[in-house]
Amino acid sequence: MGFKRIASARWEGDLIAGKGSMSTPQSGLFTDQNYSFKTRFGDEKGTNPEELLAAAHAGCFSMALSAVLGKAGFTPDRIETRAEAMMEPGMDPGPTVTGVHLIVLAKVPGITSAQFAEIAEAAKAGCVISRALAVPVTLDATLA
Repeated sequence: MGFKRIASARWEGDLIAGKGSMSTPQSGLFTDQNYSFKTRFGDEKGTNPEELLAAAHAGCFSMALSAVLGKAGFTPDRIETRAEAMMEPGMDPGPTVTGVHLIVLAKVPGITSAQFAEIAEAAKAGCVISRALAVPVTLDATLA
């Protein structure tokens, strides 16, 4: 049986001067977190969709790596992952996430560098967010 995770966003105004907020009502992690053109393409405080995508990917990959290591008989002491979502602003039809670079530093007793590299590649391929970046997106649109 499947399940879903929910986040919501609200936007008011035009693209440049408008503002929005994002919330994660299921977890309660944040409510009405500020986001805007300036948080996305400038340096105003707040979040943006690409940052949240990177955070999701870093967290997902760390868990996937731990799982694949465990299946191979290794228990990590620590996994630290940084995900860098790259975005090109001038593409058609508009800004596009062109890739995500994962940088991982792990402490895993008893593993060789070659074993770790192979397991990390398997975790990258199996990570839910890595796979989600290539799935279809569906839409229900209603005009109020």
